[in-house]
Amino acid sequence: MTGPDEGEFEAGELVRPYVVTKGRGLPDDSKLSLITLVTATADHQQRPTRLSPEEQRLLDLAAVGYLSVAEIAGHTQLPLGVVRIVLSALIEGGYLIARPPVERAALADQQILQEVLNGLRSRFG
Repeated sequence: MTGPDEGEFEAGELVRPYVVTKGRGLPDDSKLSLITLVTATADHQQRPTRLSPEEQRLLDLAAVGYLSVAEIAGHTQLPLGVVRIVLSALIEGGYLIARPPVERAALADQQILQEVLNGLRSRFG
């Protein structure tokens, strides 16, 4: 028989994330990445009481304004995967609004930058 120091876990520690997520899987990274901004909908005050305590807590955090998925995970101290799954469910339920990250800007053409630099040098010495 192994003692508590030898890797013995309580059943609740292993089951809890599965229970919190209600068995749902991770959302697609393009749908809900670490830097996706999330906020509560305008009618967040009319929440149904059937939400879990974790869902209620995430809604409370999102009600203050836009927060990233990573920030929400940090405030709740829940595993990131669990937070992403619960947030995805709340978005699908219409309780939250997600704003995906802004697309990365295209890099400027080096030839154009060189022409601008040459123009500035000729103008201002």
